[in-house]
Amino acid sequence: MPDHLAARLARRDSGYLLFGLTPPRRSVVPEEAQRIADVTLERLGALDLDGLLLYDIVDESDRTDQSRPFPYLPTIDPADYLANHLGAWERSVVVYRCVGKYTQPQLETWLRDQDPERVSTVFVGAASRELAVQTTLADAQELRGRSRPEVLLGAVAIPERHAAGAEEHARLLAKAERGCSFFITQVVYDAQAARNLVSDYYYACRDSGTEPAPVIFTLSVCGSLRTLEFLRWLGVQVPRWMENSLRHSDDTLEASLAHCLATAHDLAGFCRSLGMPFGFSVESVSIRKAEIDAAVTLAHRVRAEVL
Repeated sequence: MPDHLAARLARRDSGYLLFGLTPPRRSVVPEEAQRIADVTLERLGALDLDGLLLYDIVDESDRTDQSRPFPYLPTIDPADYLANHLGAWERSVVVYRCVGKYTQPQLETWLRDQDPERVSTVFVGAASRELAVQTTLADAQELRGRSRPEVLLGAVAIPERHAAGAEEHARLLAKAERGCSFFITQVVYDAQAARNLVSDYYYACRDSGTEPAPVIFTLSVCGSLRTLEFLRWLGVQVPRWMENSLRHSDDTLEASLAHCLATAHDLAGFCRSLGMPFGFSVESVSIRKAEIDAAVTLAHRVRAEVL
């Protein structure tokens, strides 16, 4: 049996393929949540995945003054969704934790309950410094290091933030010092921004005599112009040429899939040339069947053609 994802990440291997999911809305009854989980696992069964990635959703309206294109709908806590509805999934899972929502005792209890060979986590801080939180990101990282260091910890990497200030690689180095063993990017539509971040991070690691941690690039198909607006609201940088391509395409979803696949080829080739450990997570957060099917197709093609 191949190693679990956590062991491979700790070894700084390459070639990971994850599939990112948002749990169902909190308003659904348990029977409907289970039906959604069963359909999802059946759909993903044919994919050669290294693991699932479960998002923890918060209202990020405090992050920007712009109106949210889609309403915020609270979702089931990803830890509860995993424990109560994804029992049939036997492979690895990465569970996001928006740590500001939880008290330190809640986080510590959850960490102690996890099987570190199967479950890893990504801690996410508040969307805004002005937002009141129960636990800060630094405190959560310190808590995990003190109480449950066996659970592999990851962090978010934002290429767009690096494009603006050229300092994101320094944040990655600092997060690695606080116990982070891998990084997962925000959705990548601008491959150049992602290459710049990876390059600066790789050479900063070399200069400091440390090994770079794996970077997992997030890919997400875009099936409509409204979805494109939402990606931009989240801070995703969509190059003008790509936006024009999507806007004027006869099939926005197919054009988006082709762009995502080209981005995967680009970033994989770049990371291999550096010797940088990398992987991909294909994100599926839409409720539209066409977009879900396109995400599954993208994951299959990334595994077959890129990794």
